[in-house]
Amino acid sequence: MELMVEGREAFAATGGQPFDNAGEVVVLVHGAGMDRTVWAAQSRYLAHHGRAVLAVDLPGHGRSEGPPLDSVAGIADWLVRLLDAAGVEQAALAGHSMGAIACLAAAARHRDRVRALALCGCAAAMPVHPDLIAAAEADDHAAVDMINAWAHGQASHLGGHPQAGTWLIGGGNRLLERSAPGVLAADLKACAAFADGEALAAEVACPTLVVVGEDDRMTPAKAGRRLAASIQSSRLVALPHCGHMMMTEQPRECLEALLTLL
Repeated sequence: MELMVEGREAFAATGGQPFDNAGEVVVLVHGAGMDRTVWAAQSRYLAHHGRAVLAVDLPGHGRSEGPPLDSVAGIADWLVRLLDAAGVEQAALAGHSMGAIACLAAAARHRDRVRALALCGCAAAMPVHPDLIAAAEADDHAAVDMINAWAHGQASHLGGHPQAGTWLIGGGNRLLERSAPGVLAADLKACAAFADGEALAAEVACPTLVVVGEDDRMTPAKAGRRLAASIQSSRLVALPHCGHMMMTEQPRECLEALLTLL
Protein backbone atom coordinates (compact mmCIF):
# COMPACT_ATOMS: atom_id res chain seq x y z
CA MET A 1 0.00 0.00 0.00
CA GLU A 2 1.41 3.39 -1.04
CA LEU A 3 0.73 6.55 0.96
CA MET A 4 1.95 10.13 0.73
CA VAL A 5 3.46 11.24 4.05
CA GLU A 6 4.96 14.71 4.34
CA GLY A 7 5.26 14.94 0.57
CA ARG A 8 7.09 11.64 0.10
CA GLU A 9 5.88 8.20 -0.87
CA ALA A 10 5.68 5.74 2.00
CA PHE A 11 5.06 2.02 1.65
CA ALA A 12 3.29 -0.31 4.06
CA ALA A 13 2.48 -3.99 3.64
CA THR A 14 -1.07 -4.97 4.54
CA GLY A 15 -0.51 -8.67 5.22
CA GLY A 16 -2.08 -9.86 1.98
CA GLN A 17 -5.51 -8.38 2.74
CA PRO A 18 -7.10 -5.09 1.60
CA PHE A 19 -6.60 -2.35 4.16
CA ASP A 20 -9.74 -1.04 5.83
CA ASN A 21 -9.11 2.12 7.84
CA ALA A 22 -12.43 1.60 9.66
CA GLY A 23 -11.16 -1.68 11.10
CA GLU A 24 -8.98 -2.49 14.09
CA VAL A 25 -5.71 -0.99 12.84
CA VAL A 26 -2.32 -2.35 13.87
CA VAL A 27 0.88 -0.59 12.77
CA LEU A 28 4.08 -2.67 12.82
CA VAL A 29 7.40 -0.80 12.93
CA HIS A 30 10.80 -2.31 12.15
CA GLY A 31 14.21 -1.68 13.72
CA ALA A 32 17.47 -0.06 12.59
CA GLY A 33 18.53 -0.75 9.01
CA MET A 34 15.62 -3.12 8.45
CA ASP A 35 12.23 -2.97 6.74
CA ARG A 36 8.66 -4.26 6.89
CA THR A 37 9.66 -7.83 5.98
CA VAL A 38 10.79 -8.63 9.55
CA TRP A 39 7.07 -8.69 10.43
CA ALA A 40 6.06 -11.01 7.56
CA ALA A 41 4.72 -13.85 9.71
CA GLN A 42 2.90 -11.66 12.22
CA SER A 43 1.45 -9.21 9.69
CA ARG A 44 -0.05 -11.97 7.56
CA TYR A 45 -1.69 -13.69 10.52
CA LEU A 46 -3.11 -10.46 11.93
CA ALA A 47 -4.46 -9.37 8.55
CA HIS A 48 -6.20 -12.72 8.03
CA HIS A 49 -7.71 -12.64 11.51
CA GLY A 50 -9.66 -9.42 11.57
CA ARG A 51 -7.01 -6.71 11.89
CA ALA A 52 -6.21 -3.93 9.43
CA VAL A 53 -2.42 -4.09 9.15
CA LEU A 54 0.19 -1.53 8.14
CA ALA A 55 3.69 -3.01 8.34
CA VAL A 56 5.61 0.11 7.44
CA ASP A 57 8.87 0.91 5.72
CA LEU A 58 10.22 3.95 7.56
CA PRO A 59 11.56 6.79 5.38
CA GLY A 60 14.63 5.70 3.44
CA HIS A 61 13.97 2.02 4.18
CA GLY A 62 12.53 -0.64 1.92
CA ARG A 63 10.20 0.99 -0.61
CA SER A 64 9.67 4.29 1.22
CA GLU A 65 11.18 7.46 -0.18
CA GLY A 66 13.25 10.06 1.56
CA PRO A 67 16.29 10.24 3.77
CA PRO A 68 16.12 8.34 7.06
CA LEU A 69 14.82 10.35 9.99
CA ASP A 70 17.54 11.45 12.38
CA SER A 71 15.75 11.15 15.73
CA VAL A 72 13.40 8.85 17.58
CA ALA A 73 11.02 11.77 18.16
CA GLY A 74 11.00 12.43 14.42
CA ILE A 75 10.07 8.81 13.71
CA ALA A 76 7.31 8.96 16.34
CA ASP A 77 5.78 12.05 14.76
CA TRP A 78 6.11 10.50 11.28
CA LEU A 79 4.09 7.49 12.44
CA VAL A 80 1.24 9.81 13.40
CA ARG A 81 1.45 11.54 10.00
CA LEU A 82 1.23 8.05 8.46
CA LEU A 83 -2.02 7.46 10.36
CA ASP A 84 -3.30 10.78 9.02
CA ALA A 85 -2.42 9.76 5.46
CA ALA A 86 -4.21 6.42 5.90
CA GLY A 87 -7.31 8.07 7.37
CA VAL A 88 -6.84 6.34 10.72
CA GLU A 89 -7.90 8.10 13.90
CA GLN A 90 -6.45 5.60 16.38
CA ALA A 91 -4.27 2.49 16.11
CA ALA A 92 -2.33 -0.07 18.08
CA LEU A 93 1.42 0.32 17.59
CA ALA A 94 3.87 -2.57 17.74
CA GLY A 95 7.57 -1.87 17.30
CA HIS A 96 10.86 -3.71 17.42
CA SER A 97 14.10 -2.22 18.75
CA MET A 98 14.44 1.28 17.22
CA GLY A 99 10.85 0.93 16.04
CA ALA A 100 9.80 0.12 19.60
CA ILE A 101 11.28 3.24 21.15
CA ALA A 102 9.66 5.25 18.33
CA CYS A 103 6.30 3.66 19.20
CA LEU A 104 6.94 4.41 22.88
CA ALA A 105 7.57 8.05 21.99
CA ALA A 106 4.46 8.17 19.80
CA ALA A 107 2.28 6.77 22.59
CA ALA A 108 3.62 9.38 25.01
CA ARG A 109 3.58 12.34 22.59
CA HIS A 110 0.26 11.53 20.88
CA ARG A 111 -1.77 9.75 23.54
CA ASP A 112 -5.10 10.19 21.78
CA ARG A 113 -3.85 8.38 18.65
CA VAL A 114 -2.51 5.17 20.24
CA ARG A 115 -4.99 2.69 21.74
CA ALA A 116 -2.44 -0.03 22.61
CA LEU A 117 1.33 -0.43 22.56
CA ALA A 118 3.59 -3.45 22.06
CA LEU A 119 7.35 -3.06 22.58
CA CYS A 120 9.62 -5.87 21.37
CA GLY A 121 13.32 -5.93 22.19
CA CYS A 122 13.12 -2.53 23.84
CA ALA A 123 14.68 -0.60 26.72
CA ALA A 124 14.46 2.90 28.15
CA ALA A 125 17.91 3.63 26.68
CA MET A 126 19.53 1.93 23.68
CA PRO A 127 23.24 2.80 23.62
CA VAL A 128 25.24 1.84 20.54
CA HIS A 129 28.96 1.03 20.60
CA PRO A 130 31.03 3.70 18.81
CA ASP A 131 32.83 1.01 16.77
CA LEU A 132 29.50 -0.17 15.37
CA ILE A 133 28.48 3.37 14.41
CA ALA A 134 31.89 3.96 12.80
CA ALA A 135 31.61 0.76 10.76
CA ALA A 136 28.11 1.69 9.60
CA GLU A 137 29.26 5.20 8.62
CA ALA A 138 32.08 3.67 6.57
CA ASP A 139 29.63 1.25 4.93
CA ASP A 140 31.85 -1.52 6.28
CA HIS A 141 30.30 -4.99 6.24
CA ALA A 142 31.64 -5.40 9.77
CA ALA A 143 28.58 -3.44 10.93
CA VAL A 144 26.29 -6.08 9.45
CA ASP A 145 28.39 -8.85 10.97
CA MET A 146 28.36 -7.27 14.42
CA ILE A 147 24.61 -6.68 14.43
CA ASN A 148 23.76 -10.19 13.34
CA ALA A 149 26.18 -11.70 15.83
CA TRP A 150 24.70 -9.74 18.73
CA ALA A 151 21.06 -9.72 17.63
CA HIS A 152 20.55 -13.47 17.32
CA GLY A 153 20.42 -15.79 20.29
CA GLN A 154 22.71 -18.74 20.74
CA ALA A 155 20.18 -21.19 19.34
CA SER A 156 19.94 -19.19 16.11
CA HIS A 157 23.71 -19.36 15.62
CA LEU A 158 23.51 -23.14 15.78
CA GLY A 159 20.88 -23.39 13.04
CA GLY A 160 17.31 -24.57 13.13
CA HIS A 161 15.19 -21.87 11.53
CA PRO A 162 11.44 -22.25 12.26
CA GLN A 163 10.87 -22.17 8.49
CA ALA A 164 12.47 -25.17 6.81
CA GLY A 165 15.18 -24.43 4.25
CA THR A 166 16.04 -20.95 5.52
CA TRP A 167 18.89 -19.53 7.59
CA LEU A 168 18.45 -16.85 10.24
CA ILE A 169 21.97 -15.39 10.14
CA GLY A 170 22.09 -15.42 6.34
CA GLY A 171 18.66 -13.83 6.15
CA GLY A 172 19.75 -11.14 8.59
CA ASN A 173 22.81 -10.44 6.46
CA ARG A 174 20.76 -10.03 3.27
CA LEU A 175 18.26 -7.78 5.04
CA LEU A 176 20.89 -5.31 6.26
CA GLU A 177 22.95 -5.52 3.07
CA ARG A 178 20.08 -4.19 0.97
CA SER A 179 19.76 -1.10 3.16
CA ALA A 180 20.73 2.06 1.28
CA PRO A 181 24.10 3.65 2.14
CA GLY A 182 23.93 5.81 5.24
CA VAL A 183 20.61 4.46 6.48
CA LEU A 184 21.97 2.06 9.09
CA ALA A 185 24.37 4.70 10.44
CA ALA A 186 21.57 7.27 10.74
CA ASP A 187 19.38 4.77 12.58
CA LEU A 188 22.12 3.74 14.99
CA LYS A 189 22.93 7.37 15.80
CA ALA A 190 19.24 8.05 16.46
CA CYS A 191 19.17 5.12 18.89
CA ALA A 192 22.38 6.25 20.60
CA ALA A 193 20.97 9.76 21.10
CA PHE A 194 17.72 8.50 22.62
CA ALA A 195 17.85 9.33 26.32
CA ASP A 196 14.33 10.07 27.54
CA GLY A 197 12.80 6.60 27.62
CA GLU A 198 11.99 6.69 31.33
CA ALA A 199 10.21 10.04 31.06
CA LEU A 200 8.25 8.86 28.02
CA ALA A 201 7.30 5.60 29.77
CA ALA A 202 5.75 7.60 32.60
CA GLU A 203 3.50 9.37 30.08
CA VAL A 204 2.10 6.22 28.46
CA ALA A 205 -1.52 5.61 29.43
CA CYS A 206 -2.67 2.89 27.02
CA PRO A 207 -2.47 -0.88 27.63
CA THR A 208 1.13 -1.93 26.96
CA LEU A 209 2.94 -5.18 26.32
CA VAL A 210 6.72 -5.56 26.62
CA VAL A 211 8.24 -8.64 24.96
CA VAL A 212 11.81 -9.62 25.84
CA GLY A 213 14.12 -12.36 24.64
CA GLU A 214 15.91 -14.07 27.51
CA ASP A 215 19.00 -14.49 25.28
CA ASP A 216 18.95 -10.92 23.94
CA ARG A 217 22.43 -9.35 24.03
CA MET A 218 21.44 -6.06 22.37
CA THR A 219 18.64 -5.06 24.75
CA PRO A 220 18.99 -7.45 27.69
CA ALA A 221 15.84 -8.85 29.22
CA LYS A 222 16.54 -7.11 32.54
CA ALA A 223 16.39 -3.74 30.76
CA GLY A 224 13.06 -4.68 29.22
CA ARG A 225 11.74 -5.70 32.62
CA ARG A 226 12.75 -2.32 34.06
CA LEU A 227 10.94 -0.57 31.22
CA ALA A 228 7.78 -2.62 31.75
CA ALA A 229 7.82 -1.80 35.46
CA SER A 230 7.85 1.93 34.67
CA ILE A 231 4.79 1.85 32.37
CA GLN A 232 1.31 2.02 33.81
CA SER A 233 -1.02 -0.86 32.79
CA SER A 234 1.81 -2.90 31.28
CA ARG A 235 2.57 -6.59 31.25
CA LEU A 236 5.70 -8.49 30.24
CA VAL A 237 6.21 -11.65 28.22
CA ALA A 238 9.66 -13.29 28.25
CA LEU A 239 10.64 -15.66 25.45
CA PRO A 240 13.17 -18.29 26.58
CA HIS A 241 16.13 -19.19 24.33
CA CYS A 242 15.36 -16.16 22.14
CA GLY A 243 17.58 -13.28 21.10
CA HIS A 244 16.83 -9.77 19.89
CA MET A 245 15.27 -10.80 16.56
CA MET A 246 12.24 -12.43 18.16
CA MET A 247 9.92 -11.89 15.15
CA THR A 248 12.08 -14.19 13.02
CA GLU A 249 13.76 -16.34 15.68
CA GLN A 250 10.48 -17.33 17.35
CA PRO A 251 7.74 -16.03 15.03
CA ARG A 252 4.91 -18.11 16.53
CA GLU A 253 5.79 -17.30 20.14
CA CYS A 254 6.20 -13.62 19.29
CA LEU A 255 2.80 -13.60 17.61
CA GLU A 256 1.16 -15.35 20.55
CA ALA A 257 2.58 -12.68 22.85
CA LEU A 258 1.25 -9.90 20.60
CA LEU A 259 -2.20 -11.49 20.51
CA THR A 260 -2.52 -11.14 24.28
CA LEU A 261 -2.66 -7.38 23.62
CA LEU A 262 -3.92 -7.01 20.05
